[in-house]
Amino acid sequence: MQRKIAIVTGGSRGLGRNAALKLAARGIDVILTYRTGRAEAEAVVGEIEKLGARAVALPLDVGLSHAFPAFAAEVRGVLQKQWQRERFDYLLNNAGIGIHAAFAETSEEQFDQLVNIQFKGVFFLTQALLPLIADGGRILNVSTGLTRFALPGFAAYAAMKGAIEVLTRYLAKELGPRGITVNVLAPGAIETDFGGGAVRDNVQMNAFIASQTALGRVGLPDDIGDVAASLLSDDNRWVNAQRIEASGGMFL
Repeated sequence: MQRKIAIVTGGSRGLGRNAALKLAARGIDVILTYRTGRAEAEAVVGEIEKLGARAVALPLDVGLSHAFPAFAAEVRGVLQKQWQRERFDYLLNNAGIGIHAAFAETSEEQFDQLVNIQFKGVFFLTQALLPLIADGGRILNVSTGLTRFALPGFAAYAAMKGAIEVLTRYLAKELGPRGITVNVLAPGAIETDFGGGAVRDNVQMNAFIASQTALGRVGLPDDIGDVAASLLSDDNRWVNAQRIEASGGMFL
């Protein structure tokens, strides 16, 4: 039986790394991308290989959409060389940044950076890779719990993620004839280095979030990686155009 192949953007650290490892543990091979952390990415490749799966790390800045055609060509070459395949099966649009700034103080530069990475990047990278996604494949876009509840300082960031959630429904509609499902995974607050690691390292913030979460704690990377791997699997083949929040029940 032919092994499945997943592309995970931002797979060198944080939730992307965790998801890549969870996919590998399920016997799925991985092409992961990184922006600057080559050593970190290669370390993840090594961990994946120890799990018995195959992996390749490729550089990619999701904020530079003009580079996507060249990246797609590189993916095509890697698929042929490493797997003797023309298509991959799963796309996890995970790469992103977090900017915390009050609405009144958000600069146009910050706004444009978020647009380029969080929305435009996902839109045009998916478009560039679409010819390489196998019919019957899966696309999973990462959003945030902040599209459901509002916390000061995330107006621009959450707005971009809201756009991703709308885009997801349109992709599901347009790609349905190819049997490709498209869903959104919306994590709550997770203990990673994202956004400077505030949720993980700020004791007061961590305690507040835990107090507002039904399960009484802040999320861990494993909590999200397992959900991502599950949503990309055939177990969830009939789940389409949905927003799945994995927050432990925040702000209910």
